[in-house]
Amino acid sequence: MKVTGITTLDHAPHDVNAWLKHVCDALGWQEKGRAYLLLRTVLHAVRDWLTADEAAQLAAQLPILLRGIYYEGWDPSDTPVHPRARSDFVARVDHMFTKEPLDDTEAAITAVLGVLEQHVSSGEIEQVKHAMRASIRDLWP
Repeated sequence: MKVTGITTLDHAPHDVNAWLKHVCDALGWQEKGRAYLLLRTVLHAVRDWLTADEAAQLAAQLPILLRGIYYEGWDPSDTPVHPRARSDFVARVDHMFTKEPLDDTEAAITAVLGVLEQHVSSGEIEQVKHAMRASIRDLWP
């Protein structure tokens, strides 16, 4: 669909839809709204567990609309967050699903990280993993 005539902007909804479909497929979900909340929450958690420089390098590889979602509410002076344990990362995701809890939060996180891995260069993914603590690295597929 040509709305603006600017390819990057016209394809942005399609790109987000593809990512949401991959999240839904990975988890056997039908509800894209729930997949969006999970994708957004995990992207924010990853972003906040990284240094500002590494977070920006990852963002540079995201599609334009997802990049905006990724940066939403970000205060780079507060990154990386502390404490940065695996339990804190998982709790950060769980906190967004209090009304309808996830069946397996770690599996849901792993699914989103797998989608991220499909769409971002392997070199950048390795840098992101290396910037994370080993316990969080274990969440990657």
